Amino acid sequence: MDLNTLTQFLAVARLEHLSRAADELHVAQPSLSRTIARLEKELGTPLFDRGGRLRLNHAGRLFRGYVERSLGELDAGRRAVAEATSQGFGTVRLASETFLTLTGPLTAYKRAHPTIEIELHQMPAGQMARHLRAQDIDLCAASQPVHAEDLETAHLLDEEVWLAAPPDHPLANRTSVTIRDLADQPFVTARKGHWQRQLLDRLFAAEHLTPKIVCEGDESSAMADLINAGLGLGLVPAIARRTMTRGSTTVAPVAWITVDAPGCRRTLTLHWRADARLSSAAELMRTTLTTWDWTTGEPKS
Repeated sequence: MDLNTLTQFLAVARLEHLSRAADELHVAQPSLSRTIARLEKELGTPLFDRGGRLRLNHAGRLFRGYVERSLGELDAGRRAVAEATSQGFGTVRLASETFLTLTGPLTAYKRAHPTIEIELHQMPAGQMARHLRAQDIDLCAASQPVHAEDLETAHLLDEEVWLAAPPDHPLANRTSVTIRDLADQPFVTARKGHWQRQLLDRLFAAEHLTPKIVCEGDESSAMADLINAGLGLGLVPAIARRTMTRGSTTVAPVAWITVDAPGCRRTLTLHWRADARLSSAAELMRTTLTTWDWTTGEPKS
């Protein structure tokens, strides 16, 4: 098997669809089918179940893990050589569920190291471990646990999560509310898998309730406008509240209310592979993030 075969296998394994994988790889589907068949013959076992829709089977999932790690190591070697021969300039690849929290340290990093390229990958926390293993990313910042062995972590931030309400909402004059107070209220929130949605579902489940969701999406920057328009309430972390109330006339005003519920907080954690060598660019990014003062929005003195 060669690198091209392994790269094509990963594309088919990720998409579980031959024609879409062929389009992505810019190869003919019959050629891709033959490549996968030759790989299965060489390994002596099918890697996919073909009853109806193409599905990666147990052997395929097992093999995918080894291929991802192998190609990741090869790519890491290429990057290490490139870094060594370009006077230390390189690229850092950072993944996060949202980058709103990270704009301050990212700005500071780019100003301090203008020759380093920054690749940002937005993804759910559930996908981060696989991309770290494959070395598709160097670091990831997550507000949910990232389950994987051989990861090192650094605590970045722990903050209160507030309830944001339209200024004319019946709850707007309250200083605090319970989850029971919110049982029939509409919510504007993120899609399933995002930390805000996970927190909302967890808080309601603790009271044996289900939140009434009227809007879910990926545009966290639009949340204040949607809440102000009266579509619903929302859970917003303290750092986002500071951003939304920094005197900008473009941000819709909302009322801020404390949620009287255990665990209505957000913890942001940085993760990286313990067994992988970080590039100089990634080490600088790790230092920037772990020494950032999230309260003042400046590097720690």
